[in-house]
Amino acid sequence: MEITPSSLPWQSLYKLMIGSIVPRAIGWVSTVNEAGEPNLAPFSFFTAAGANPPHVLFCPMIRSTDGQPKDTLHNVRATGEFVVNIVTEALGPAMNITSTELPADVNEFAAAGLTPAPSSVVRPPRVAESPIHFECRLTQIVDLGDQPGAASVVIGEVVHLHVDDALLIGGDKIDIAQLQPIGRLAGNSYSRVAPAMFDLIRPPSQIG
Repeated sequence: MEITPSSLPWQSLYKLMIGSIVPRAIGWVSTVNEAGEPNLAPFSFFTAAGANPPHVLFCPMIRSTDGQPKDTLHNVRATGEFVVNIVTEALGPAMNITSTELPADVNEFAAAGLTPAPSSVVRPPRVAESPIHFECRLTQIVDLGDQPGAASVVIGEVVHLHVDDALLIGGDKIDIAQLQPIGRLAGNSYSRVAPAMFDLIRPPSQIG
């Protein structure tokens, strides 16, 4: 099957993409609005974006239900700050609750039975139950469209990290088996990382 993107509705392209680009890390993003009210939502269009200085990015899409941007994007535009909380397998059900499209005045922390914890540098709270948090300040937003299904690329510099000591190996490595992160697939499906991991030794650089 050969496909020209313009020949398909965006919903079909979305299904093809999320079924092929797997597994995807989940950025569980907490923000606050102008009044300081919290919001929490997961994004599987999420990844790291360099380490010197450290950045992460996530991509909230315009909702198909009402054609409006997500509350997370509005909050980041308004405050310039967000926190990425890492989702473990144990936190999967709570994360799933926060994926619900809810009115802007609903507190997702309360809806999912989660504990907001103060951040060290930014205003949005962290998910206390998550073992790793990246506190971020906005670097740039790149809008890729203004119709339902279009996304904005939100890039933030990591200004503070929280890592549970129990997950650390040698001070700067994460014990993946202990973390038990999950990844997003398509539909209602998720993937476990441990114990299904395998190693490939990367060949040495041929430059320099």
